[in-house]
Amino acid sequence: MKEYDYLVVGAGLFAAVFVRQAIDAGKRCLVIDKRSHIGGNIYCENIDGIHVHLYGAHIFHTDNKEVWDYVNRFVTFNRYTNSPLANYEGILYNLPFNMNTFNKLWGVNTPKEAKDKIEEQRSEYAHIQAPANLEEQALTLCGKDIYQKLIKGYTEKQWGRPATELPAFIIKRLPFRFVYDNNYFNDLYQGIPIGGYTKIIEKMLDGIEVKTDTDYFEFIKENPDIAEKTLFTGMIDEYFGYKLGALEYRSVRFETEVLDTDNYQGNAVVNYTEREVPYTRIIEHKHFEFGKQEKTVISREYSSEWKVGMEPYYPVNNEQNNKLFEEYKKLADQEKNVIFGGRLGNYKYYDMDKVIEAALETVEKELA
Repeated sequence: MKEYDYLVVGAGLFAAVFVRQAIDAGKRCLVIDKRSHIGGNIYCENIDGIHVHLYGAHIFHTDNKEVWDYVNRFVTFNRYTNSPLANYEGILYNLPFNMNTFNKLWGVNTPKEAKDKIEEQRSEYAHIQAPANLEEQALTLCGKDIYQKLIKGYTEKQWGRPATELPAFIIKRLPFRFVYDNNYFNDLYQGIPIGGYTKIIEKMLDGIEVKTDTDYFEFIKENPDIAEKTLFTGMIDEYFGYKLGALEYRSVRFETEVLDTDNYQGNAVVNYTEREVPYTRIIEHKHFEFGKQEKTVISREYSSEWKVGMEPYYPVNNEQNNKLFEEYKKLADQEKNVIFGGRLGNYKYYDMDKVIEAALETVEKELA
C-alpha cells in the first residue's frame, strides 16, 4: 500500500474542497503547493489589519444553496454587495449598466427614456448584420456612448489589443438593467468571508499534511510512488511539458501600496475605462469588509501578455486555444491515475461557486 491515497497538487479552492471531502471519507491526502502559502489565487495577506486580495479582487456570489451552505460550514460571510464604479475622464459611472448609469450619461430619468436612447444609438449601426469584431458587436448592442466611455478602453487594456482585432464572441450580450440598482450580481447569496478568504482554506485543510514551497515536478522525481492517485490543479499543458504547444493566458500585475489615509476612493472597486490610463482598476481592500482602520491599502491592476514562467490568470478561450486544450484533454484522459481539476487543469474561467460545484462533483464521482 502506498503512503497516501491522493497526492494533491495545489492548495487552492478546488483542491481544498476535494481534500476535505476525501479526508472526511477516510482517505489519506498529501497537499503540495509551489507557492509559499495555501489558498491559491484567493489568498489574502494581512497588511495593517486589512485583508488584501493579493491576486485580485474576489467576491463570492452564488444561486446554489448547496454551495452556499457548504462554504458556511467553514466561515461566516458579511453582507458586502459588489457595486463597482467606472471612471472615465474623471467622471464616475455605476456598473452594471443601470438607470443610474443612463441618467449620468444622458440625463434620462425613466426606463422608457433609457430604452429609447439605447435604441436610437444602436440604430446608427443597424447596417452591421454580421459583426466582424468586438467593436462592431458592441456598437450594435449598445451604441457609441456606452461603448466609447465604458467598454472600449477597458476591454483593450484587458486583452492587450485594439477592439477591432478582438473576436466578436467575447461580448455575446450586454446586461442592461432598467432599475436604480447598483448590485452587480443577480445571485441570491453574496458576501466576503469575515476574516478573509485564506480562512476558508485553512479550515478546509485543518489537520491535513501540507507542504508549501514544493514544486510538483521536482517532488515527484524523488517520490514517484508516494500516492495511489494524483489530483493536479496546475496548468494542464505544463503537466505534459508543453509538448503540443503552450496554451495562452492573460496575466495581471499588481502594484499594492499602503496609504496614510482612512479612505482613498470610497469604494472597493473602481474601473478605469480610458485606454490612456495604464491600469484597468484600483481595488481598495478595506471596503470589502467595511474596515475602519486609520490606513488603507490599494492595488492597481495591470493586464499583461503571458509567457511561460509567468503567473497565468485568465485562459484565452478562443477557437485556437480551445482546440489545443481538447488535444491536451485527450492526453489527460489516458492518464489513469491522474485527475485534472480547477481553472488551470480544465483551462476554464470559473467563478468561485462553480469551482466548488466542480470539486464536489469530481470528488463524489471519485469516491463513488
